[in-house]
Amino acid sequence: MFQYIVKRTLQSVPLLFIITVISFALMTLAPGDPTAMYENPEASDAGSNVQKELIEEKLGLDQPIYVQYYKWLKLFVTDGDLGYSFEDGQPVTKKIVDKIPATLTLMSTAIVLSILIAIPIGVYSAVKQYSKLDYFFTSYAFLGIAIPQFFIAILVILFFSIKLGWFPVSGMREVYEHFDLKDRLHHLALPAITLAFGLIATKSRFMRSSMLEVIKQDYVRTARAKGLSERKVIFKHALRNALIPIITIIALQLPNLFGGALFIEQLFAWPGMGRLSINAIFIRDYQVIMGTTLIAAVLVVIANLIADILYAIIDPRITFGKK
Repeated sequence: MFQYIVKRTLQSVPLLFIITVISFALMTLAPGDPTAMYENPEASDAGSNVQKELIEEKLGLDQPIYVQYYKWLKLFVTDGDLGYSFEDGQPVTKKIVDKIPATLTLMSTAIVLSILIAIPIGVYSAVKQYSKLDYFFTSYAFLGIAIPQFFIAILVILFFSIKLGWFPVSGMREVYEHFDLKDRLHHLALPAITLAFGLIATKSRFMRSSMLEVIKQDYVRTARAKGLSERKVIFKHALRNALIPIITIIALQLPNLFGGALFIEQLFAWPGMGRLSINAIFIRDYQVIMGTTLIAAVLVVIANLIADILYAIIDPRITFGKK
């Protein structure tokens, strides 16, 4: 197991390198000027040009793209430093560390909600195939996959926040200093449900297909022939094997989950990495964009590694690096 983890970690290094190269190239070639936030609107054209050149020199933007990337990569590899934000001069690492707990809270809550809801839906739909509820859940799955998350976010804000007033429209907490778990959960509910909406649809559909395939296997028929109750057959024999593909789906959904979190955090004013990234993109804060992209990629790699390990826990027949 340890050798496999080390091997997968080393294999991830070239992937992360390629991601940073592509991200840096796209970022620097995109339209926009990161020095625009420093410009003095009252300065003359000549003064403005001089000011721009000085700012570019200070930020290192006057150098070729490959030199800028090399310096960024060297600083990160040698010191673990992601540089300083163009916007306020704060260390990028500090800004990400301040924001990442909010994003992880939102994403983990959405994942847990999707698992707790999608697995029972998938199991029921498979066991009660072609029932009225099965048709209902199937219709929901198609809608959940097809409808964009930002549209779901707008609907839940309009209905649950503005019309009914059950939940706050935005933010992570009320304006007071002491920690209040009930208040935090109250603010977390809508963005987490919105982010989980599509995840539930996808997972429930895959869970249904997986269960239908498993319950047709010989060992399930044998369990029934031995006189085991249907409950034991489903939950003891079928469910465990049906969960294996779901772990793959959870791992594959993570990049989309980060993408969804960008818009959800922006719409709900959730103070996480997604909102930090969107703000950095608008003002062309290259250092913050690179930092958030790298951290997101690392988290996806770690999640895929955890998924592989969970395979072995759920199915002992799976081994790592052995023939």
